[in-house]
Amino acid sequence: MCLLALAWKTHPRWQLVMAGNRDEFHARPTAALHHWASPDDGIAAGRDLRSGGTWAGVGPGGRMAVVTNVRDPLARQTGPSRGALVADYLRDDAPAALFADQLARRAVEFAPFNLLLADRGSCQFLGNHALHRQSLAPGIHGMSNGPLDAPWPKTVTLNAALRAWVDHGNDDLAPLWEALRDETRADDSALPDTGIGLERERWLSSAFIRSPEYGTRASTIIALDADGQGFIAERRFDAQGDCIGEIRLTTTPLSAPR
Repeated sequence: MCLLALAWKTHPRWQLVMAGNRDEFHARPTAALHHWASPDDGIAAGRDLRSGGTWAGVGPGGRMAVVTNVRDPLARQTGPSRGALVADYLRDDAPAALFADQLARRAVEFAPFNLLLADRGSCQFLGNHALHRQSLAPGIHGMSNGPLDAPWPKTVTLNAALRAWVDHGNDDLAPLWEALRDETRADDSALPDTGIGLERERWLSSAFIRSPEYGTRASTIIALDADGQGFIAERRFDAQGDCIGEIRLTTTPLSAPR
């Protein structure tokens, strides 16, 4: 993912709600959201067909994971697949906190990432640029290609949309899809400086990015209740920014965290 907002223990029905966009090169081969086959039964996610990992997904027992890259043109971009972090967690049965603690010991092996891991007991953040571990408090949290809860304009806007949706209290996803589709660019005065130059900062400042080579490939919404039941939904987009498909799958709460 490159942008997401997360509501943790703030909705009257859903313990966790995540809404986010995956931005990627259109040429990178990708499988749409689907139930993964054995031995990964219970996992529902899209799949990066180049590395085998994924950017966001759900697993048995109310498990959820989502990863973003961290934008720093001077940082090392080699190492194991960051998408594998999501897949490895979803197929594991360790509590989110334990998995994050163990991963933190080798997080330096990976290119810069932000990772959110949730189970029925907690929601955990791990970032490796610089190394940072945090248990999320109940509330609305936002993440893009910078630090957790950094006030980037598109993150602040998506957080506000999720907050309004939570406060409204119904399950109509239209306002969230609309917020993820927002192509409004931020004012120059509000842009972060991540070392990529003003023009690219402008281009990447909208929630939805449209261009022939690189842009928003998928929007994802996840909702899970305290029992781990819920859904994951995905809309996919082509290089023109047109929606080319939508899928919604229910979760499979096969087991509880230990």
